[in-house]
Amino acid sequence: MVNRYGIDVVRYPLSSPLARTARLLEHHRVDCVVDVGANDGGFATAIRGLGYAGRIISFEPLEAPFTSVQRKATNDGNWDTVQCAVGDVKSEVTINVSGNDGLSSSVLPMLETHTNVEPTSRYVGSETVRQERLDTLLPQLGIGRDSRTFLKVDVQGYERAVLDGAAELFADGTIIGLQLELSLVPLYGGAMTYREGLDRAEAMGMTLMGLDPVFADPKSGQLLQADAVFFASSARGQTQAG
Repeated sequence: MVNRYGIDVVRYPLSSPLARTARLLEHHRVDCVVDVGANDGGFATAIRGLGYAGRIISFEPLEAPFTSVQRKATNDGNWDTVQCAVGDVKSEVTINVSGNDGLSSSVLPMLETHTNVEPTSRYVGSETVRQERLDTLLPQLGIGRDSRTFLKVDVQGYERAVLDGAAELFADGTIIGLQLELSLVPLYGGAMTYREGLDRAEAMGMTLMGLDPVFADPKSGQLLQADAVFFASSARGQTQAG
C-alpha cells in the first residue's frame, strides 16, 4: 500500500547500501578510510553513524564543501580533512562547479546525458585548485603498509586519474578495499567507463562485493550510476565471516 506513495518498507540495516559497506569495513578490519571527493562529508558522517571508529581522511578541493566537511570533522579527533584535488600528477587543475551544491562538480566536461536528466547539475562556475597523488599524500599522512586502507572515490568521471595516482598503494597492499562510482552511460567527456572500472579492479586482484544504485533517470527508470565496492581477495590477515 505504501509503495503507491513512493515509500518502501525494508528490513534495516543490511538493506541499506551504506550499512552493508560499514559491515564490510568491519569484516575486513579497515582502520583508515580515504574519502576522495568528500563534498560536505556526507559519506564520512554516515559511516561514523554506522559504527566505523577508525581514521578518516577526507579530500575535497572546492571551497564551500570543504568548509562544511572541515566543520563536521572539528570535534572528531580521528578525522582529517585536506583541501586539494586528487589525481595522477602534482599540478593545478580547474574544476567545474555544478549547481546542485557541487555534487556533480568535475574536472571533465559534463555531457547532455547528465544535464537532461538533472538540469540543476549544470556548471555554474569554476575553481582552480592544487592536485596531488595519493602515492605521495598518504605516506605524508602516516599511511603505509601497516594500515588497512579503504579508498572511496567519488569524482564524477575522474576515477582513472585518481587510481593512476595511487598505483603504488595498490601494488604494495596498503589499499585493501575500494569504492568507485561507476557510470553506466557516458555522463562526462573522457570519463572512465563502468567496464573499465570493473576490469581495472579485477586486474588489481579485487573482488566485487557490493553494487548499489546512485543516480537514475526518473522518467525512464534507467540506472545511470552505481557505487561498486571491492575488496582484495588476498587482503593481509583477511578473516572469514563470523
